[in-house]
Amino acid sequence: MSTPLKPTPSPTHTEIRTPLGRVRGLGSAKEGADHFWKQRVTAVSTLLLVVPALIIAIGFVGADYATVKKTLQKPAVSILLLMLVLSGVFHMRLGMQVIIEDYVKGEGRKVFWLMANTFFAIAVGLTSIFAVLKISFGG
Repeated sequence: MSTPLKPTPSPTHTEIRTPLGRVRGLGSAKEGADHFWKQRVTAVSTLLLVVPALIIAIGFVGADYATVKKTLQKPAVSILLLMLVLSGVFHMRLGMQVIIEDYVKGEGRKVFWLMANTFFAIAVGLTSIFAVLKISFGG
């Protein structure tokens, strides 16, 4: 069994990553592929959760208020909606974070908008969770 040969670096080739970064497989952001995979997983989970939520919503066409409320009070429906909210909000935050990191110039402005993005995601998530729980518990 032979050992694969590594190419000899040319004098013009410069390695940007540190030796520790090469070993860990991390780039300059020190996160590696973690952010990429979180975006993909939340995209798939949101897509999978939207399908039954749409089926439920389409079933509400022509239904009266009492029927809609009774359906939304079922534990399975409430849990589905809560998981959809969490997955969607987390995905939204990750996507906006990438946009902010790529397009906002200036470190201070970038930090401000990243914090605002996080607070906005928390506000949307908590408001949505409150609405689902209020309906779920008969409010």
